[in-house]
Amino acid sequence: MFWYDHGMGGWGWVAMSFSMVLLVALAVMAVVLLLRSVDRFPSGPVEPRAAPSAKQVLAERFARGEIDEEEFERSLTVLREHGPGRSRPGPGEG
Repeated sequence: MFWYDHGMGGWGWVAMSFSMVLLVALAVMAVVLLLRSVDRFPSGPVEPRAAPSAKQVLAERFARGEIDEEEFERSLTVLREHGPGRSRPGPGEG
């Protein structure tokens, strides 16, 4: 770098200022990209989400309008009668 004007005219200061702004912008962009990539990967173990219960699935289907109120109530009654762990009797069982 020159302290005095050695044939560069006034453009030397403009070029130095522009390159300094460009250098700072590149450094900031590198830090931002580094922080984004670190944030993308979780540091701890990922715990699997539990599957929703049958009542939750039924309530979600009713909320989305896939089943009407009559079907919801009927299915809910069946779920209450034959809770988790109990199996429904088959066609030949009684």
